Amino acid sequence: MQAYTDRRGPADPDQLWLVEHDPVFTLGQAGKPEHVLLPGDVPVVRVDRGGQVTYHGPGQLVAYPLLDLRRLGIGVRELVCRIEQATIDALAEWNIRGERVSGAPGIYVDGAKVMALGLRVRRSCSFHGLAFNVAMDLSPYAGINPCGYEGLKVTQLLDLGGPATLAEAAAVLVRTLAEAFELHPQAGPKPDLAFPLPEPDSSHA
Repeated sequence: MQAYTDRRGPADPDQLWLVEHDPVFTLGQAGKPEHVLLPGDVPVVRVDRGGQVTYHGPGQLVAYPLLDLRRLGIGVRELVCRIEQATIDALAEWNIRGERVSGAPGIYVDGAKVMALGLRVRRSCSFHGLAFNVAMDLSPYAGINPCGYEGLKVTQLLDLGGPATLAEAAAVLVRTLAEAFELHPQAGPKPDLAFPLPEPDSSHA
């Protein structure tokens, strides 16, 4: 993401990367280590997105929209708003009512977080993105204060009557994200990920 953002020019296409991570806690740029309570065997990696600490693992759909905000004619606040609305629209496809919580980016259902959001904008281009809980082991969240909030509840599509596979969730989310940004997605080659990964945060080793 960093490499593509740094080298892309005005004519380079926007991209949406869909990934499923191995178990990992990620701590944002201004993330406070004290929000990592009991990481256990799960590595803690410091990353250059906004936000505090969150968990990624199998069964969670992670979407990275690499968008040229200048070309789209939007700012960071509108970027966040459109991603959140796309998630709300996706949830509505499964008759789930998603909602925003003031001052806490992401989307919630009955007070429990189902989508976490952590972004970075550089050279007017976005990277990092959203983590949508589909059908996963939620127990690692007990080892952190999710997104920096003590006692924050988390939930997932499977428990809300939604789809049980990432493919089903992705098919809807890609469409709602495309509609939110008035884009026309086309499948492309997988990105080149042959670059060094960040080292785990040694303070939690």
